Amino acid sequence: MQDEIITLALAKGRLAEQTFDLLEHMGIDCSQPRNPGRQLVLWDEKNRIRFILVKPSDVPTYVDHGVADLGVVGKDTLMEAGRPLYEVLDLTFGKCRLCVAGYAGGGNASVTRATFRVCTKYPNIARSYWGAQGRTIEIIELHGSVELGPVIGLSDVILDIVESGSTLRANGLTVLEEVCDVSARLVCNRVSMKTKRDRIRSLIDGLDEQVRRMNQAMMEA
Repeated sequence: MQDEIITLALAKGRLAEQTFDLLEHMGIDCSQPRNPGRQLVLWDEKNRIRFILVKPSDVPTYVDHGVADLGVVGKDTLMEAGRPLYEVLDLTFGKCRLCVAGYAGGGNASVTRATFRVCTKYPNIARSYWGAQGRTIEIIELHGSVELGPVIGLSDVILDIVESGSTLRANGLTVLEEVCDVSARLVCNRVSMKTKRDRIRSLIDGLDEQVRRMNQAMMEA
């Protein structure tokens, strides 16, 4: 029904701004969430859409618990969270790669240990990735300057997102393995998909059309 409220969870920053661009082309008013001040809950009253602005890592949590019907989140964050959500659309922006990186040819010669160490902010992905290879690793969880791990001998490699690779090169590191491609994804609460199906389907279809147009325009530019 058109009077149903749809709640969309977004993280402040580039992914949110690019999502607003798509939504505005669909006729949705994003003036409040674009200029939130200290407010965390914003509205497009006409279209009955509520926006909540949260930390990137919290988007899957809000959607999973049903306080948000939809959310926009990076594929890396979605994989790490491991929540039972519907991943309904690849928005195709925010592109990068999730990679294993370290020193080419085996690593820092000063590192001599029996345990293979990985510095990362993605401990769950790391366990799954190396576990699938039958390898036992020691995970050192960091949330900033992960590249320091191999450089100072804290770890053998890192697992992190890579865009241009310039930070890796500046520190003598290189991509050793590519785990997966990463981009922004639209996710949906499983119950909401059933109870608010028509409205949610309309939003998904509208965003899908805008993504196609955006990509076509980029190809023609």
